[in-house]
Amino acid sequence: MRLLVINPNSTVSMTEKIGAAARAAAGPGTEIVAVNPPCGPVSIEGYYDEAMSVPGVLQVIQNTDGADAIIIACFDDTGLDAARCLTDRPVIGIGEAAYHFASMLANKFSVVTTLARSVPALEHNLSRYGLAARCARVRSSDVAVLDLERAGSAACDRISKEIARAKDEDRAEAIVLGCAGMADLAGRLSDEHGMPVLDGVSCAVRLAEAMVALNLRTSRLGGYAPPPARKLLASA
Repeated sequence: MRLLVINPNSTVSMTEKIGAAARAAAGPGTEIVAVNPPCGPVSIEGYYDEAMSVPGVLQVIQNTDGADAIIIACFDDTGLDAARCLTDRPVIGIGEAAYHFASMLANKFSVVTTLARSVPALEHNLSRYGLAARCARVRSSDVAVLDLERAGSAACDRISKEIARAKDEDRAEAIVLGCAGMADLAGRLSDEHGMPVLDGVSCAVRLAEAMVALNLRTSRLGGYAPPPARKLLASA
């Protein structure tokens, strides 16, 4: 089985971290191909960055053959619906995957994300997925995405403190980490706080493997019908 894992931003170090997390979660015989567009925003923090990164994500999908499923490794689920129009292979967003996993592990979960400007997009997605009632709160840790890549930053400490607040103030029973750049923190934070702390990359990998094993495909009817050839992006 071959999974294409796309980091929609152009920061290579983050792509490498995401790839490592995906490989750690994958089962035997699953090949992980982790890539990012060659250009575009260096981080995705809000609606503008998200919109600017979508063409690069779609270009990667159009130009990559041989994957059994595709994972969009940005917690905003950047370009997810458009990507599903390009292929009948399963396309999974790490945000949607983590929300569904959390909803099956806890009555209420909270999301801990990066900057405050990212919160509205995540709240919108929770409503769209029908899971807003299961989420106690989407919290900002006031950590910039690129701080997660900087050695010696206080990012993990800030995220941990926000998790503690979510337990006390939200009565959250599980935590979803709201950024692919946090993929390497889930295990230690779960141990530290004694509760499920979910990383969307790992959730998406396991969900993708299950869909491929079940031979499930994206519907070609209605909203996910393929676009006419004349509307496809020109190949790079």
